[in-house]
Amino acid sequence: MSVIYDRVALIGLGLIAGSMSLAMRQAGLVREVVGYARSAETRATAAEIGLVDRVTDSAADAVRDADLIVLAVPVGAMGEIAAEIAPFLKKGAVVTDVGSVKQAVIEAVAPHIPEGVHFIPSHPLAGTEHSGPRSGFASLFSNRWWLLTPPEGADRAEVDRLASLIRGIGANVEDMDAAHHDTVLAVTSHTPHLIAYTMVGVADHIKRVTESEVIKYSAAGFRDFTRIAASDPTMWRDVFLQNKEAVLDILGRFAEELFVLQRAIRMGDGQHLHDYFTRTRAIRRGIIEAGQDTAAPDFGRSPGAAAPDAAKPEPAKAAGQD
Repeated sequence: MSVIYDRVALIGLGLIAGSMSLAMRQAGLVREVVGYARSAETRATAAEIGLVDRVTDSAADAVRDADLIVLAVPVGAMGEIAAEIAPFLKKGAVVTDVGSVKQAVIEAVAPHIPEGVHFIPSHPLAGTEHSGPRSGFASLFSNRWWLLTPPEGADRAEVDRLASLIRGIGANVEDMDAAHHDTVLAVTSHTPHLIAYTMVGVADHIKRVTESEVIKYSAAGFRDFTRIAASDPTMWRDVFLQNKEAVLDILGRFAEELFVLQRAIRMGDGQHLHDYFTRTRAIRRGIIEAGQDTAAPDFGRSPGAAAPDAAKPEPAKAAGQD
């Protein structure tokens, strides 16, 4: 595959940015990948493991002469970093992001984008519960969806160019309105994460069950809750604060559904429970048929799986950026 961008600057060097760097270089889609992270420790690690071609000590140095700039920081930090790099962006460059919220990111970043620079927000629906520069792997985006939310009037040629890069690293690409994106993600990612955090918190507070018993006797459902709840706390704090309207709406609907199930259990209405579970089971089958997960009983995660820096982890639905 031919080179699409000469120089790509990654601002943030966690799971998503690291995986992008590995995938782009492996596919020969870029000539150089430059990286920057606020943490000196992260920068040192990225340089040590060769995560990017060059690590810089400032965001300004990273974006100079870059053709594509990827903001891979928590959504709450997007506006600040955009303001920091704005004076150093070259005309014709493309700025994108990998945040899990789009409307708030657009509002925070767009005012800082200079005339002649293209801002094309995006969101890869891929990730694991791991974070940091050692967590990335080149196949993370394989057959995953990557949503683009270009603003009105965006240069279509540049949108298509970015889409070509994303397809080149294995992802499926689709355009989506930013507001609709935030509602969809509130259903498919944000609220499920909040529920997972809540369930783990409930277990932590039940004094009748000791901590050792919660850990020792964890069944698959609770174990997967803890996996999701292990995701980066800073990132998820920002996601809920920046997408609060959509999340609160879906939480309200969830509470209504939960009340109906509570009543069915209380009244011994087995038929209602069976019918409800039959309908929801179809959603799971649809996800498997769409190639977005495996039908394996352990969801493709063997109990003895190695750590991500020793072996490739199975992609999950959380996305962490450092």
